[in-house]
Amino acid sequence: MSFSSDDPSSTASLLQRLEHQGVVTLTMSAPERFNALSEAMLQALQDALTEIAHDSSVRCVVLAAEGKAFCAGHDLKQMRANPDKAYYQALFSRCSEVMQAIVHLPVPVIAKVQGIATAAGCQLVASCDLAVAARSARFAVSGINVGLFCSTPAVPLSRNIQRKRAMEMLLTGEFISADQAAEWGLINRVAEDDALDEATDALTASICAKSAVAVRTGKAMFARQLAMPLEEAYAFAGETMACNMLAEDVGEGIDAFMAKRSPQWRHR
Repeated sequence: MSFSSDDPSSTASLLQRLEHQGVVTLTMSAPERFNALSEAMLQALQDALTEIAHDSSVRCVVLAAEGKAFCAGHDLKQMRANPDKAYYQALFSRCSEVMQAIVHLPVPVIAKVQGIATAAGCQLVASCDLAVAARSARFAVSGINVGLFCSTPAVPLSRNIQRKRAMEMLLTGEFISADQAAEWGLINRVAEDDALDEATDALTASICAKSAVAVRTGKAMFARQLAMPLEEAYAFAGETMACNMLAEDVGEGIDAFMAKRSPQWRHR
């Protein structure tokens, strides 16, 4: 399936492919624009995420891109063509909705990064639950280089890496390597360029081998508890775990563990 805009000035394409085991790959396909987050691309992402959110057969989502860049951020030409505060407010609001849709999606989202991920493109990586990058990939929040502090990318970036490292990226606009990004906590794994597909497949396979009930419960719980004070977080976590214990999959999982066999999950 593909989503596209009828507006030739802001064309974008997002390809959607269902893989084995309920893995959906969303591929940004505007390589000539370095997969910029134009109005059309943001709308395509929002539409796809909304559709996936209501599909119980999906186990995991991979966010990928075609071409030399993963995503170069917002479409600067489009932004300069609309010098109006209301336009900018609407654009950044739409972008924030897409980022939050990733966070609130019931299943994990994995960024599969090649080339550069800059500004809102880096924000996209930081908003995903997990990220795998090619060794040659590079990351930056480079708005500062054109006089614009990357305020919205700062939100997920500061929730991924330490404060001073986030501020260094935001204030200098300098690139960091994939190895640095992994060390700092922005991404999970680094793969050789020709092994990026294999590394991403290994991560999705590991997640899809687990109980779908546990994965969906865990993603929702993890995001919510981060915003809670410690005591409230423990109370919420305890209640979530008690409810999770009543799931049929948990009984099967414990029985399988004690019998030293592989579990046969009831809910795929």
